[in-house]
Amino acid sequence: MKDYYEILGVSRDASDAEIKKAFRQLALKYHPDRNPADNTAEEKFKEVNEAYSCLSNPEKRNNYDRFGTAEGIGAGFGPFGAGFGDIFEDVFGDFFGTFSGRRRPRPTKGNDLRYDLDITLMEAAFGIEKEIEIPKWENCSECDGSGSAPGKGPKTCSHCKGAGQVRFQQGFFSISKTCQKCGGTGQIITDPCKVCNGQGKVKKQKTIQVNVPAGVDTGARLRISGEGEMGFHSGPPGDLYIFLNVEDHPFFKREGSDLYCDFPLSFPQAALGTEIEVPTLDGVSKLKIPAGTPSGRIFYLKGKGIQRLGGHGKGDQIVRIYIDVPKKLTQRQKELLEEFAQINGDEVAKSFKDKLKDLFTGAEK
Repeated sequence: MKDYYEILGVSRDASDAEIKKAFRQLALKYHPDRNPADNTAEEKFKEVNEAYSCLSNPEKRNNYDRFGTAEGIGAGFGPFGAGFGDIFEDVFGDFFGTFSGRRRPRPTKGNDLRYDLDITLMEAAFGIEKEIEIPKWENCSECDGSGSAPGKGPKTCSHCKGAGQVRFQQGFFSISKTCQKCGGTGQIITDPCKVCNGQGKVKKQKTIQVNVPAGVDTGARLRISGEGEMGFHSGPPGDLYIFLNVEDHPFFKREGSDLYCDFPLSFPQAALGTEIEVPTLDGVSKLKIPAGTPSGRIFYLKGKGIQRLGGHGKGDQIVRIYIDVPKKLTQRQKELLEEFAQINGDEVAKSFKDKLKDLFTGAEK
């Protein structure tokens, strides 16, 4: 008596999944197409299939385990035996093709589309509705997606007789494959539509409204469901993804929800103090500058930054002061600065020298 467990190389308590896995490996190893000149391999292939035919069936396996035989073992089993095709198709699926019946193409979701959208900083800060145009494949309105000229229909494929598949001999059994002439549809378009050239679809420009929320930044991605390419075999359309890029601003620099800006002051303004008007996203804000403000000092305008996504408040606007030194002076300006220098003397230089002296003197002690 043949030991089916030994043939498949599994233990007697092997699970169904283990048996199926072992069968797949051995069937691929001994398949006649992989061993065209090896008669031994073909015999091993038959043995493997016979073993799997028994052990994959719960009732037959139970009888085999109890009595060493199973009703129907080998009955009707031969090179083209009934039941073998079902077993082989169940395990290998599309690997070698289907054995019987016409396999209809499965509905498949269409491809997703990508669109890169440039927006200004102001548009990112407050949100905006943009109108874009994208090229998309759509069903041809002339032939309603059939691909045939109006009044003309497709004809049955003469190669597969409308089955969408052709059967041929492979090794010692027959296999069905998708018909290459009709692509599995079972029909041939003999009078193609002149608008779409028989494709059943045309590429058109479609206008889409895009709502950009306030607070987005470069790298943000918006998804518009169902605005991708049309699906295959009546499948749903894909999605459209909008990738945003926020353009640089000549005055503001953005870091997260905060805005940075540099604001110039003249030397008299910095020395005497003043009040300036700083541009913000929503108008002008007044800012008091105290006397003696040095170049590089930072001031904060609370809540004058970018709206945070989700509406959770705004960031700040950070104003950095710098002293604008004039490159050209009038004669009068020179006279006044020279007079100021004489009055001021070398107090600044002297103070700095004293600090250095104290620093190095302290280091020597």
